[in-house]
Amino acid sequence: MDVKTGFFYLFSLVLLFAAFRVITARNPVHAVLFLMLSFSQASAIWLLLKAEFLAITLVLVYLGAVMVLFLFVVMMLDIKIDALRQGFWRHFPLAALLGAVVVLEMAAVLMAGFRVSEEPRVAQVIGQPLLEVSNTKDLGKLLYTQYVYPVQVAAVILLVAMIAAIALTLRARKDSKAIDPSEQVRVRASDRLQIVKLDPTRPAPAAEAAPEENKA
Repeated sequence: MDVKTGFFYLFSLVLLFAAFRVITARNPVHAVLFLMLSFSQASAIWLLLKAEFLAITLVLVYLGAVMVLFLFVVMMLDIKIDALRQGFWRHFPLAALLGAVVVLEMAAVLMAGFRVSEEPRVAQVIGQPLLEVSNTKDLGKLLYTQYVYPVQVAAVILLVAMIAAIALTLRARKDSKAIDPSEQVRVRASDRLQIVKLDPTRPAPAAEAAPEENKA
């Protein structure tokens, strides 16, 4: 067994352990941390398979953005774990059925096997060494030549989603206590200070009648 195969089995074992701990961890924060570990191991396996673009995308998008944001939300919210566990056995049959379907699909894929092909290489030029193909470079050329219009459409959709998210968060809220600086500049003394004239002396209030000591 060579070094590459040893790293593959190591990353696979850690990935399976982390994925198992994601669904068995009782603390949501621990589950998110194990999910981040599983994503990192998956990106390492993609690097071994020479899929550099997928590995970098998984690290940047999921580990660098989605998982960090999800972890921040989970740590900031007051999640009541006891309330989440109340409906476990009620939804267990459906979850077990879906899990069995996923296991059967994975077994069918593994039993069918994978097509193993040689790594693509550039035709050797006389007098020059044989060069390997860069997956990321070829993928970039393909996206911005043959699939340039779908890429632009996807970019526009993401831009619209970004603008919509900003518009939803910046809408006027009644419970907000934000202060407008222009109103502070235009304020006048009469708006903040009101002088009330009071008499220098005021008569003392009449004493209350004492209660009768003896009642008939």
